[in-house]
Amino acid sequence: MTKNTSSIQILRAKEVQSRIGIGRSSLYSFLDQKSPRYNDAFPKPIKLGTSAVGWIESEIDEWIRGRMTSSRTGK
Repeated sequence: MTKNTSSIQILRAKEVQSRIGIGRSSLYSFLDQKSPRYNDAFPKPIKLGTSAVGWIESEIDEWIRGRMTSSRTGK
């Protein structure tokens, strides 16, 4: 069985930055294990080419919902 991938949307860094309201350096520090801002729950990018990456929109949306929930419940 094959999955229907026609509805999958890929966001580039600027779109992710805009969605979550952070700058480029903050975005990449979420992914850097050596950074104090590292967030292991933050979605990992996928390679689109030799030097291009993108994020799956539904994973970013899920991460945002998780942040909203934890912010409101204090967890």
